[in-house]
Amino acid sequence: MTIQRVSATIGNREVIIETGRMAKQSNGAVTVQCGGTVILATVVQAREADEERDFFPLTVDYRERTYAAGKIPGGFFKREGRPSEKEILTSRLIDRPIRPLFSKDYRNEVQIMVTVLSADGENNPDILAMIGASAALLISDIPFTTPVGSVRVGLQDGKFIVNPNYEETEKGDLDLVVAGTEEKAIMLEAGAREISEEEMIKAILFAQKELRAVIQLQKELQGKAGKKKLEVKKREIPAEVSQKASQAVRGSFEKIFDLGSKEEREDALAALYEKVLAQFDAASPDFKEADVKYVFDELEKKRVREIILNEKKRPDGRGFKEIREVSCEIAPLPRTHGSAIFTRGQTQSLAVATLGTKADEQTIDALEGEGSKRFMLHYNFPPFSVGEVGPNRGPGRREIGHGALAERALKSVMPDEEKFPYTVRIVSDILESNGSSSMASACSATLALMDAGVPIKGPVGGIAIGLITEGNKWQVLTDIAGIEDHLGDMDLKGAGTEKGLTALQMDLKIPGITEEILREAMCQAKEARMHILKKMAEAISTPRKELSAYAPRITTLRINPSKIGEVIGPGGKVIRKIVEETGAKVEIEDDGRVLIASSDPKASEEAIARVKAIVEDAEIGKIYQGRVRKIMNFGAFCEILPGTDGLVHISEIAEGFVKQVEDHLKVGDVVPVKVISIDKEGKINLSMIQAKDGEGPPVVREARTSSREGEHRGDRDRGPRNRSRERHD
Repeated sequence: MTIQRVSATIGNREVIIETGRMAKQSNGAVTVQCGGTVILATVVQAREADEERDFFPLTVDYRERTYAAGKIPGGFFKREGRPSEKEILTSRLIDRPIRPLFSKDYRNEVQIMVTVLSADGENNPDILAMIGASAALLISDIPFTTPVGSVRVGLQDGKFIVNPNYEETEKGDLDLVVAGTEEKAIMLEAGAREISEEEMIKAILFAQKELRAVIQLQKELQGKAGKKKLEVKKREIPAEVSQKASQAVRGSFEKIFDLGSKEEREDALAALYEKVLAQFDAASPDFKEADVKYVFDELEKKRVREIILNEKKRPDGRGFKEIREVSCEIAPLPRTHGSAIFTRGQTQSLAVATLGTKADEQTIDALEGEGSKRFMLHYNFPPFSVGEVGPNRGPGRREIGHGALAERALKSVMPDEEKFPYTVRIVSDILESNGSSSMASACSATLALMDAGVPIKGPVGGIAIGLITEGNKWQVLTDIAGIEDHLGDMDLKGAGTEKGLTALQMDLKIPGITEEILREAMCQAKEARMHILKKMAEAISTPRKELSAYAPRITTLRINPSKIGEVIGPGGKVIRKIVEETGAKVEIEDDGRVLIASSDPKASEEAIARVKAIVEDAEIGKIYQGRVRKIMNFGAFCEILPGTDGLVHISEIAEGFVKQVEDHLKVGDVVPVKVISIDKEGKINLSMIQAKDGEGPPVVREARTSSREGEHRGDRDRGPRNRSRERHD
């Protein structure tokens, strides 16, 4: 196969797509390169369709090879293991815009695998992965005919940036990923620093123009290396099945939708399906329950959409902009650092905030380099939340994705580390679900943070917006319930503060939406967010002034970086001793910051005092409690600060003649001493006499004594004061 290559400048960087060099046994394979970052995207389809499935079996796996950045994996096995959070989120980014562009009759299993082969630490491979997946599908024989373009948009100093690098993304006010066709956006994913809805729409429209160049590049490659597409066999349903099913459900859906609760509607729908199923002879060799189920689902979908578009009603009777009842409960759990329950209709999230120290930060070993994460939000979706039985195998891709969205919504309002040096973890447990639980998590997490006393910049609220379309008719729905999400065309989630958006996510089941629909959806999302923020403020409007009694108190000290070694001690001996004896956590940063944390104020105070004592320099005129460490015939050496000794000359021990030091002091005694001089070499001279008197300025005389015993070299002279007193006697 001949190698084919196309390239174009996207933003200010060249993007190169190549095929024919690697993975030639797949249905389609391309490499995409930008700078020193290269990904390989491959697509393969199963040879036979699975007609029994009621969904399109698409699997997307994005994986990063550590060799791409010249690294060897950590751990015992020294090879890549389970996918990281970044890999899972990127797999979802690839999947979401591609899935709605396949024919609903296509049932062959498709697997997309994207591998990062080279990473330059500057260009994020996720956008290249999205482009590569679309290009590989387009040139393959798989029946995928509409290319998807993808770009990232940043915002810095009021200007939009196309495909910003890591540094530009981190410093900017917006991180927006847009995927779409030449005319319409299909998928949005954004984190922002409280930008307006109008600014967000401008960014989306800006991205829409830029991604057309990406689409043209894919079409150019298809013209050079594209395969003939396989035909999709249209699903044929026997006329008898459609006729009998239609007759059996006639007039029933309307009555079911009028029922009060989700559980009643689900029970009634299950009973109606059994009624439809009873119309057929299950023993007949021509009978296929999959056909009956397909027709029943299509009839339900059609009727729901007709009621919304034509009769201007929603399945649960609400108005199109009406939000279900919202309630907020603060501090339901007595021993946690912060907790809250947020309920919206039949969706309920319990959020618990936990405060930790820097040692609790999550270490992230990514291709672009090692980093740490001091704010985490984890989302759990147990099966009981929807009244089902299911395995408990840990978080899946959906849970990781929902948690990441809620985390992104709150990230920009978290306080700076200098102001609030805590690591914060929030867990959102979904207790009920019938609508957007990720937005409920953003709300409950905000309440839990304020209950914990975290000084966030502003409360964050969120809502999900839906859409029903039929030809030229369309209707935007606020606060969509499960049935509207399942049978609708859009799920747009918007979160933010009163000032602006902090997160946005949009997924579609149709090939894009117009600017008019997008604007209406964003408008309704803002109105709903303001309503929810008002309800939240009724429960708690500002963070508590004090942290929970069970949360650690962190005190930050700044020491001279040259003293860090003294605080740590040889092999960590000194710092370990402080931790063991006080019970406080002590962490030291390279810049000289010392973080001392404990929920016990006395433990913190003791640890602070010990650290200060280690790094403190002796001051002339200051009185210390000196511990006698060694006695010589000319005086005593006393430790006044950890690791700092001074000499009390025999003439400064007591008034009058002192015949022997041992008459007044012994090793281990603790006595008040005053620093009377420090010579140029740092040798410290002490006085017990002046410490007792506490009078007058320190006596500074020529240093005839030394705090270093070896330098006295047997000098037995008691000094001028002692000699004069000896003559007097």
